Amino acid sequence: MLKRISSGFLSHRFSRFLPHLLLVMSGASLTLAFAPFNLWLITIPALALAFRQIIKLKHKPFLAGWLFGAGWFGAGVSWVHVSIADFGGLPLIASIGLMALLCGYLALYPALAIKFTAKYFPTRLWPMALPFFWVVAEWLRSWMLSGFPWLSLGYSQLDSPLAGFAPIIGETGITALLVLSAALLALVNNKRTVFNAALVISCLFVSGYLLSQHTWVKPKQTYSVGMAQGNIAQSLRWVPEQDEPTMQTYWSLTEGLWSNDLVVWPEAAVPKLEPLAQPFLAKVNERAFNENTALITGIVNYNWETDEAWNNLIVLGKRNEDAAYPDYQYFHNNRFAKHHLLPVGEFVPFEDWLRPLAPLFDLPMSSFSRGGFQQPNLEANGIKLAPAICFEIAFPRQVMANVHADTDMIITVSNDAWFGRSHGPAQHLQIAQMRALEMGRPVLRATNNGITAFIDHKGKINAVLPQFEAASITAPIIATVGFTPFYHLQDLGVWFIVTLLLIGAVLVRRRG
Repeated sequence: MLKRISSGFLSHRFSRFLPHLLLVMSGASLTLAFAPFNLWLITIPALALAFRQIIKLKHKPFLAGWLFGAGWFGAGVSWVHVSIADFGGLPLIASIGLMALLCGYLALYPALAIKFTAKYFPTRLWPMALPFFWVVAEWLRSWMLSGFPWLSLGYSQLDSPLAGFAPIIGETGITALLVLSAALLALVNNKRTVFNAALVISCLFVSGYLLSQHTWVKPKQTYSVGMAQGNIAQSLRWVPEQDEPTMQTYWSLTEGLWSNDLVVWPEAAVPKLEPLAQPFLAKVNERAFNENTALITGIVNYNWETDEAWNNLIVLGKRNEDAAYPDYQYFHNNRFAKHHLLPVGEFVPFEDWLRPLAPLFDLPMSSFSRGGFQQPNLEANGIKLAPAICFEIAFPRQVMANVHADTDMIITVSNDAWFGRSHGPAQHLQIAQMRALEMGRPVLRATNNGITAFIDHKGKINAVLPQFEAASITAPIIATVGFTPFYHLQDLGVWFIVTLLLIGAVLVRRRG
């Protein structure tokens, strides 16, 4: 008798907490939908399972949404822990605590979306109401505390038919369609609801596939581009004794690339501050011009007089096809200064308080000044390039602000050595692919240790270098002209869709 009572008690406790466990697991499973796993079919079922469990916990919608978000971000951005643990100088317990704090904060956004939906709408109207609140939450996540729009659901569909919607309503629009589809699937309980869910989801996937067959931009000209990947260990990047070996590495890797129309080095490839690296830059500038090409490199510029530093991209060699030989001039205007700085890595909020606390808040090169939100395109050997440095590629509005009618391609450079062998670099590449698809422009992605890749205007990878190898790569890149509908609509497309759905939900609710 006692055993039966004990067994029944444990069974009751387990069944009570099973919905909570399923929420965390369904959120964690979403990691498999993103790069490098790319199991995009998981997204809608995982979301539907989560929504179904949230409905079961109808009296605790905020907690249920938060648990789902904790699983989603706890597994999905676990790569952040690599940089904290390896370079932050903190004990393990402290680094785990910081990761828990970050994931707990990010989980607030889906929790708020669920909370407001449950507060104002009955369950049967969630497919119409939830996409609106979800998009609002994602918008907030993209700018609060400087923004962290990583793992937005739409990125998971880059290889699915839904990717056809990206040039029209962008990645956030695809996110809204996923939430709508998953909410419909979560409410399936009879033949009619099964039919409705199947019909809507099928129509979305068929429409996305048909849209993907259309080309929104036109080819303009083909250029030959080379990129060098130095694979410099993060621990050596700012060691003064390693400056010359690092510069020699990139010089050697470029020997076979000078015949290209353009050569690209990654973020801060030149490890010296620009004022101190002028002899080397003049040498590269002269070689590039004599080879009838241009070279773009990342470098840190520091102004001794104003005590300001910028994370820069600069052009060396030929600016355009008719240019006379240009001597390298310090602080010339054919450059780009990073605007969207990475918290802690490039600027420290409340730095007077935080810097003394731990080495994490006092990393080298963690006090940059911002460049403008919109800056002139880089011009290299007649090619116009819209730049984005590292984290900036995750912000479509900023990338879009720098794409103009005469922009040939997008260039993004990064140093993902901070994140080791985690899935962070693959997710970063996936984000760059989505920008190419949204903007209808090819993307050149040069990184220190991978993943260096050429992406065409459809978001497909044409050529790629293996991670953790010092190597160079060359590929033909087709520049494009024209704009996608998303470029003109920006976020108006997704806001129109979710607002229309919300109005429909309000009207249905009023009718009872």
